[in-house]
Amino acid sequence: MVLMKQETAIFAGGCFWCMVKPFDQQPGIISVISGYTGGHVPNPTYEQVCSHTTGHTEAVEITYDADVISYGELVQIYWQVTDPTDAAGQFQDRGDSYRPVIFVNSPEQRQIATASKAALSQSGMFKEPIVTAIEDAQPFYPAEDYHQDFYRKNPARFELEERGGRQQFIAKHWGEKA
Repeated sequence: MVLMKQETAIFAGGCFWCMVKPFDQQPGIISVISGYTGGHVPNPTYEQVCSHTTGHTEAVEITYDADVISYGELVQIYWQVTDPTDAAGQFQDRGDSYRPVIFVNSPEQRQIATASKAALSQSGMFKEPIVTAIEDAQPFYPAEDYHQDFYRKNPARFELEERGGRQQFIAKHWGEKA
C-alpha cells in the first residue's frame, strides 16, 4: 500500500472555469473542484454568487500529493494564470466574486504564499503593485455539476473564456506556455 501526503490548496483567480485546467494537468494532482468560498451564505448557488450578495468568490480546491508537487509549485502556477495586479476581478470577469485570493490552510501555506508574493513584487515583472489577497481558508462549497471539468465538457466555450484576455496576459508576462 502506497501512502501519499494528501493536502489541499484553494485559489481564486477569476472564473473558476479557467482555473481548473492549469492545475488539473500537473503531476501529483488528485482533483480540482470548482466552487465558492469566502462568503457568509452556506451552500450558495451559482446564481446567488453572481448576485454579488453572498461575499463568495469563485475558486478551485486542489487536492494534491505533496510528495509529488509542492504547495510552492502550486502557488507559482497560480501566479502564472492570474493577473496579480487586478483586485477588481480577472480579465473579462469583474467584481468581488472574481477577485484574486490565495486561501491558506495553515501557517506553512501562509508563509509560502507571503514569501512568493513578496518575491513576485520585488521581481520587477509588473509595473503595478501585486494586490492578490492572502486570506485564511473558509468553508469551500463545490459548484454545481455543470461547472465541474468545464474545459473538458465545453471546450469551445472554454476557449472563448480563455481568449477574454487571460491568454494574452499570460503570454506577455510568462511566455507562450505558463
